[in-house]
Amino acid sequence: MSLAHDSRVALQPATMTQRPARTWPEINHPAAWIVAVILVIMPLIANGFFLIEIFASTLILGTMALSLMFLAGYGGMVSLMQLTIAGFSAYMVAVFGVSGNANISLGWPWWLAVPMALALATAFGTLGGALAVRTEGIYTIMITLAIGAAFYYFTNQNWAIFNGHTGINTVATPHFWGVNWRADVPFYYVVLAVAALCYFAVEYLSRAPFGLALQGVRDNPRRMAALGFNVNAHRVAAYVFASFVAALAGVLQVWNYRQISPGSVSVGACIDVLIIAVVGGITRPIGPFIGALIFVLLRTFALDFLVRLGLDGNRFRLLIGLGFLAIVFWSSDGVIGLWQRWRQRQRRGADRSRGGRSHG
Repeated sequence: MSLAHDSRVALQPATMTQRPARTWPEINHPAAWIVAVILVIMPLIANGFFLIEIFASTLILGTMALSLMFLAGYGGMVSLMQLTIAGFSAYMVAVFGVSGNANISLGWPWWLAVPMALALATAFGTLGGALAVRTEGIYTIMITLAIGAAFYYFTNQNWAIFNGHTGINTVATPHFWGVNWRADVPFYYVVLAVAALCYFAVEYLSRAPFGLALQGVRDNPRRMAALGFNVNAHRVAAYVFASFVAALAGVLQVWNYRQISPGSVSVGACIDVLIIAVVGGITRPIGPFIGALIFVLLRTFALDFLVRLGLDGNRFRLLIGLGFLAIVFWSSDGVIGLWQRWRQRQRRGADRSRGGRSHG
């Protein structure tokens, strides 16, 4: 039974009872407008280092983690190969495009190399997802981690296509309309636009019939199958979308650093994406970006902080690990969960104070 047919069959009874409202995110919230304005005017208030190394890197890593959040938060599938898909996309941009390794790169213009990279990376992620959806829980994690590890070792040992452990350097970036789109300000706005599009796409899908069906599959796949849904088809379709989002992040990543190497797709880096998603909050699309900001700040400044304390700066990952354990210990939904818990306490305190005054 096809995916579209399943959705029509199962959603028809729902329209008779209670049709979920499919609306865009709450853009009328003042905090959302404040954050949006700050992000838009960021080039006016931040220098090149903060603009690219902090905020652009945050948006790129957040987009990668967003693809994981979509699978885990709405589909109940924890995939550790999202960074691998992004790395595959980055490698394909370098292989099909222009780079300093003329014996490997084919020399295609960016407007041909990028669509090819996105298509191949999405297909790669879909194939991996088709294998992963046949399992559940820890087995899904292990299969996707195995795919990531296999890709890392393959790129590290293959010289004909991936140039081995050296990687591919000096990857060309877009130049058109008389603009160098890798310059700090244009590149930041490109990254911001892609991250915003991916964020709103995830928000929309979470309210669309497909997203609602996917959440039903997450909660009770047997009941959804009994209602006529093709469970595996919905899960594979979720991998298609998540793979495309991760592939977009991979293109931005290779343009950011102008190189790609096996170290960028290592097993540790794959786990970092999971940490980012969990620390920020894996139930809402804004969570990965919050986690990415925390991760980037720690990665950038923790080393100097440790050195000033007289400790080994290479142990900055210890701070990341301790922060991860603390957040997970106090909140199962990351920073967003902590924030919601604090807001609830504030509301209860305000209600008690109002109740006390009215009683008096």
